[in-house]
Amino acid sequence: AELYLSDEGGPGWQYEFAHKGLKDGDKVEVGNLTFEVLHTPGHTPESISFLLTDNPASKEPVMLFTGDFVFVGDIGRPDLLEKAAGMQGTADAGAHQMYKSINRFKYLADYIQVWPGHGAGSACGKSLGSVPSTTVGYEKNRNWAFKYDSNESGFIKYLLEDQPEPPKYFAMMKHLNKVDRPLLTEVPKLKQLNSAELEAAMAKGMKLIDARHKTDFAAGFIPGSINIQGNNSFATWAGWLLKYDEQFIILADESQLDDLTRKLMRIGLDNIYGYIPSTSVWTSTGKDLQKANVISLSTAKERLKNNNVQLIDLRGASEYNAGHIAQANNVFVGTLPDNLDKVSKTKDVIIYCQSGDRATIGYSILAKNGFNNVSNFAGSINEWVNAGEPVES
Repeated sequence: AELYLSDEGGPGWQYEFAHKGLKDGDKVEVGNLTFEVLHTPGHTPESISFLLTDNPASKEPVMLFTGDFVFVGDIGRPDLLEKAAGMQGTADAGAHQMYKSINRFKYLADYIQVWPGHGAGSACGKSLGSVPSTTVGYEKNRNWAFKYDSNESGFIKYLLEDQPEPPKYFAMMKHLNKVDRPLLTEVPKLKQLNSAELEAAMAKGMKLIDARHKTDFAAGFIPGSINIQGNNSFATWAGWLLKYDEQFIILADESQLDDLTRKLMRIGLDNIYGYIPSTSVWTSTGKDLQKANVISLSTAKERLKNNNVQLIDLRGASEYNAGHIAQANNVFVGTLPDNLDKVSKTKDVIIYCQSGDRATIGYSILAKNGFNNVSNFAGSINEWVNAGEPVES
């Protein structure tokens, strides 16, 4: 099959393998369908969108496939190349490009359906919606990016401020997308490991990613495993905590494997050693599981009265600055393995995040690294605020 890819973006942004290059205004015919190429830079310089016309039904376009340009309720962030790949000056330049692209978008007909490349859970924007599609009219009415008519400086300021931490894997992902590499034509079938193979691999330092729900993990987990729930954020957190050159193991039900493997493949993490379907692979040989120390709001409040407590907020810096529990230290969960020295081994440590998902990741990382003094306030800031408790900013 022939690949149709962007040839926009200027020098250094062309793909290094055989493809059909596309420029703004080009049209691709597929049966009765016409895809018109729109150059929509901002997130990255080469970004393009596809405007679809269903010719038998109408000569007017009906759908726009936006990739990382316009999301449901948000737009693509332009700072990743600078923050994650070290390409200085690209954030501000990308923001100016995005402003121009947005102004082009708003002249499209309101009825056109919009199908973005990401939804909730992606770090490619601040607050992506969870529904898979939207319309041009809805976004012009509800998306913050369309509230800055004739105010480019205000648009750029809002776009660049308070973005979440840039995904650690982004630089490598952009590289892999560009260079020639083996083509993966199907989702590989993972090898199911027995207890001996699992134990031998973990003894060599291989990471075990437990993709079960956080409550199942808390009830009993294999010592040394890391809990990353198999939801829409699975690939994001795997990208923070796994290296491209290391093999790893997944703990997940067989019915989840195809979906989880696809999610990982999309960011280049396809070096999976094997999987186990449940913790029984570990316990069947007489080994014990560990249980997480999960505490309630009332317990957290009581313990915080003690001076020998360290409270850690595992959210991103912008979330922390917007409002956190008094005296909490901010240690972002994605960089927690590199900042273990910021966590006390002598005090009673309480961790929290927004709703408990990242706190579970953090708990598993700390347990893996020998911290046995940690409590997970699973209700986190959401429960704290809903109970009327104060926050600082």
